[in-house]
This record gives sequence, structure tokens and C-alpha cells, in this order.
Amino acid sequence: MNRTTLSLIAGAAALAAVTGFAALDAPGAAGAGPAGAAARLPVERTTLVCPAPSGSDIAETSYTSFTPVTQGAAGDGKGQLQAAAEESGTDDGKSDSKDDDGDGGKSDSKGSGKSDGKSDGKKKAAEAALQPKAPGTPATGDTDGADAPALIGTAEGKFAPGWTVQQTSEVAAGAGRGLLGVNCTAPDTEFWFPGASTAASRADYVHLTNPDDSAAVVDIELYGKDGAVKSEVGEGITVAPRSSEPVLLSTLADAAQDDLTVHVSVRSGRVGAAVQALDNKLGGDWLAASADPAGSVVLPGIPKDATDVRLIAFTPADADTDLKVKLASPSGLITPAGHETVHLKGGTTTAVDLGDVTRGEAGSLVLTQSAQSVPVVAALQVIRGKSGKQETAFIPAAGPLAARATAADNSAEGATLSLTAPTATAQVKVTASAGSEGGTAVSKTYTIKAGTTQDIAPPVPAGLKGAYALTVERVSGGPVYGARTLTATEGGVPGVTVQTLPDDRGTVSVPHADEDVSVLQKP
Repeated sequence: MNRTTLSLIAGAAALAAVTGFAALDAPGAAGAGPAGAAARLPVERTTLVCPAPSGSDIAETSYTSFTPVTQGAAGDGKGQLQAAAEESGTDDGKSDSKDDDGDGGKSDSKGSGKSDGKSDGKKKAAEAALQPKAPGTPATGDTDGADAPALIGTAEGKFAPGWTVQQTSEVAAGAGRGLLGVNCTAPDTEFWFPGASTAASRADYVHLTNPDDSAAVVDIELYGKDGAVKSEVGEGITVAPRSSEPVLLSTLADAAQDDLTVHVSVRSGRVGAAVQALDNKLGGDWLAASADPAGSVVLPGIPKDATDVRLIAFTPADADTDLKVKLASPSGLITPAGHETVHLKGGTTTAVDLGDVTRGEAGSLVLTQSAQSVPVVAALQVIRGKSGKQETAFIPAAGPLAARATAADNSAEGATLSLTAPTATAQVKVTASAGSEGGTAVSKTYTIKAGTTQDIAPPVPAGLKGAYALTVERVSGGPVYGARTLTATEGGVPGVTVQTLPDDRGTVSVPHADEDVSVLQKP
């Protein structure tokens, strides 16, 4: 996803467009660095969007909201998640994926907002679907069935820095059954989703959610094994203000393709985006966006009991490249036999079956190139279970955990934290928060050796009641990448969902008045 470089010149408006506002203090205030150096201050406003969770009548969905305690954060604030499409519809009552009619649109999709076609020109009174508790304590909520809407949330003041919301659904039967989890995402202007499909057994929807009071205009491009998939249907999709639009990918292509990369780009406004992948035989899960295209790629947290792993990679460049494949195992970096390299043709999607690549051990995939590298995005499709009782999860390429990241919605059992340090040994601190209904937070420090992956049974809060959050902070050493896996067995099917742990961007760099802002880098 694109990230906007933050600077004093950009001001409060630019900060709000990415993650939130930063308070500007005079030099010497708390959080200020040495004279002439940029200070890192807590963000003061964060926006998140959650896609409509499921089209199944028997879906059971839970939400967990959590803000870690952040030094220097504001003393007060507010936050809430509300249903999308809270605007009234237009007088003509029409609904189309390219209409700015305020009802969320309908396009061969699930979870669209609804409108009675009447409008008085005013917003409907919106009730909060979930409100965060004090920083350090999770808040939870739940909903059932196919009519659960997408959610749009804003946190301000003390609730904003590092605000995280996890959406988890359990679907007992039907297409896409299993455990489906996704981190509610910050709105942005570009997303890459390698790992999508329009195969006959799959029904993949890209969910576009607009959190703002003006319409967003979005283009969706598909890239298969032979390059760009020609289609005009995905051009200029209008997502109405504060609404969500699910688009069935098979309606954008004439022929079915097993492996696709989806590129979502926003012409005007901003959206949150996620792909829901539903398979008739292999269950379903959410496919989150890959990290920004880069020369090296890390895909952390392959479940050690995965029975099959499939790599899907794409380069938007015109040039070809060869990816060197390494597995970061508990003992170090190894080369999977028979999969030393993967050749990528420019502008095309390549998929490789890696089989039981981890062989029962913790593992993360590390993809690198030679000195002449091209930008790459990638994801893994992970299968858990055996024939007839299998479930799917996706692991997109992740960004490094620069300072802190949080995984919400953990329970006393069924959660695994996976951390990898591909280039240099690192030390991290893991904090298990108080439970949503009681308990005392606990912390533990771990050392992750260079080139290894460690699967950690997370610490559990003392006297835990309810769900809790895991916050990972990098203390020292090299870059760290992480993922959290949730598992649950329903009807003998081993459900699984994996969420990566990118940095929560809870702070931003704010230059002092005498600093040359042209040299600032994005956080």
C-alpha cells in the first residue's frame, strides 16, 4: 500500500489522510528529541474500516478492539465503530456499483448496504457498533448472520495510537466454511492482492469500503499467468460516501484463472480493501493486502502443521527476475529442495506449489534477488488438514515491525505467535493485555536469532476473563516480521486464519521548526 511521507509542511491534513493527527509541542516538551532532530509523537486520530464479514446465514462474527498504552498520548479521547452506509439513499432509489447513491451499491455481491430509496437529505442517526475501552483493555462485540454490515471506525486522542481491530468469523458449513479472520485496515489509495482466483471452485470478492463523506473512485486490475486481464468493468467504480462495495472478481474477467494478482488503485478519495476468498472444498479466509512492492519479501508465520503451501508472486515491472527462495526455520535459513529459485516474468502472476515445505516445524518464507532487483508482491495460500477436511488461510508479504504491532482477539488456547528475524538477531518484548472481562497484563522478552523463525505460545494474562491482545515491541537488533495464527476445529475440520503484524504506526515523525523537512523519511 502507498504511504504518504509525513512532514511539517504537509500539516495536519496530510497526517489525517494517512493515520492521524500529531500534536505539535514546543522544543523541550515531552517526546521531543535533541535539538535539530525530528520528534516522534503519538498520532491523535486513526481511521479503520472492517469489511462486511460474511454472506452466510450461519456466520458468527466477533470483533475485538484494542489500543496499547502509549507514552505521551493524550489524556482523553473517543472512539467507535459504526455500520457503513449510514447515509440515506437518493430519491430515485437506484443502486449500481458506479452510482454515488449512498446505499453501498449492489454488484453480484454480499454484504452491500441497503436503502429504501427515500431521502430527506440528512444523515441517519448512527449507533456505535463497538466502542473501545481504556488503553490496555480490549473491547469486544459480536454479530450473527449474512446481514452484518461493513464497519467504519475512528479513534481520537488516547485511543488513536496503535488502535487495532480484529474481525473473526466462524462459518460451520457451506462454501467458504471455516475460520475467517482479518485485521480492519486503514484506508489508502493502492493495494496489491496476489493469491486471488476466479477458478470454478472459488468465489472471490474484493471489498471496498469508503470511510469519508465524499465518494471514492476506484480501478480494479487483474493480472494472470499471461499478464493483464483485459476488462473495462473494473474501471471507475464509484464507492459512495461512508459505504462498502463488494465486487465479485469473476465478473471482471471472461475466463477463469486459478491464480491472479488484484491491483486496487484509487483515482479520488481513499478506501479500505480486502479480498474474501471462498472455496467450495477448501474453506475460506480473508486475503489481506501484500506489503508494498519491494526487492526482498518476507512471508512470516507458516503454520507448522500446514499440509500444503502455495506461493503466488507478481512483479509490476516490465523486466523478468529470479527470486531466491529461503525458509527461515527454527535452526536457520535453508533452501527448500527443488525450489531454489522462482522465475517471474514482468507483469505476470506466477504460482508455485511448495508442498509440505515446513515439515512440521515453524517457518517463514524469505524471497530475495540479486543486485539488480525489481519490485515484487507475494502471498502464500496455506492448507491445513487432510482431504475432505481441509481449510485455507492466506499469508501476504509483511512489512517489518519497526517499533510495535498488536494482534487482538486471543484466548487462552488456539493462538500462536510466530516471529522471524531474517537478517540479524533481534530482541522483542511481548505483552499480553488484560482480558476484556478481567485479568492482569503480563510481559515476556524473547530473543530471535538471525535467520530463524520462532513459534511462541503467547503469555496469558493472570486471571484471564474474555479475549486479550498481544502487543509485540522490537527492543533491539535487526528487523523483525511477525504473524499470529488462530486455530479452531469445527465438525472435524481444522479451521485456521493468519494475520501478519506490520508496524502499527502509532507515532509519527514531526520536525522541529529549524529542521530541513526535505530530508525526512516516512515512518
